[in-house]
Amino acid sequence: MGARESIAKKIAWISLVANIILTIGKLVIGYSSHSDAVFADGIHSAADVFASLIVLLVIKIANKPADEDHPYGHGKAEVIVSGIVGILLFLISIYVVYEALTGFMHPIETPSILAMWVAIFSYAAKEYLYRSSMKVAKQHNSKAIEAIAFDHKADIVASIAAAIGVLLSVIGSKIHIHILLYGDKVASIFVAYLIFKIAKEMLVEAFDILLERNIDMETQADFIAIIEKFELVRRIDKLRARELGHYIVVDLRIAIDHYKTIKEGHDLAREIKQALMDKYDNIDEVLIHLNPYYADGEAEE
Repeated sequence: MGARESIAKKIAWISLVANIILTIGKLVIGYSSHSDAVFADGIHSAADVFASLIVLLVIKIANKPADEDHPYGHGKAEVIVSGIVGILLFLISIYVVYEALTGFMHPIETPSILAMWVAIFSYAAKEYLYRSSMKVAKQHNSKAIEAIAFDHKADIVASIAAAIGVLLSVIGSKIHIHILLYGDKVASIFVAYLIFKIAKEMLVEAFDILLERNIDMETQADFIAIIEKFELVRRIDKLRARELGHYIVVDLRIAIDHYKTIKEGHDLAREIKQALMDKYDNIDEVLIHLNPYYADGEAEE
């Protein structure tokens, strides 16, 4: 097992165990303490459990090398996972809003202060998990681990909102300010909004990669700067680069003097490929097409 796959599985297992514990705690305490916000946060944690399980199943696939049927590798498996988690979070946000709105139509029950402490504990745990997961995701350029980290991020603010909602409801009950009793319901809607926001970010990124959107302009400009350092390159005719999960494939068309030999063109292409891969360790392949360059005309394609 490669180092990348091993660390990804470790993060997924840690997240899975932590989310199971938090899910049980928030669902049980949220329900028994009459806190919609904490219960909604528990539903989100249950989704995190599902996400961690999916990641564990797909990590091995995503890290498989290219084969005859998949010549560009299996990196998009991670992106598909990210998209699935995003869809799941989107559906959960709708459910939480529905439950909160229907709750306004029934008599308000003041949640127990215990629900607030559960939410605070969840915040502390998720803050640690988010920071550690995102650090590893960046180190290994893993969309799967990044999806887990974003789940933790959603839980961080959600837990704070749940804790504040419970506190406002308890205070409202103590000092007889009726409007504050709805603090828990409002907090659960806010939790739903946060879940929806994270879901949107994940889905947009997943669709961009699956539809093979070009990489960002800043990185493209850096690629061009590297290529233009080679004197034999007379013109860059086309540059495209796409993310395939945790790695990038670059498609390049350059023009060189028409009288150059095949060996000179081959050697140049190899040097350009090596230069790009030396600068960017997440580049897996550079495909280079050579066009003949004529001083008095356009390159022929």
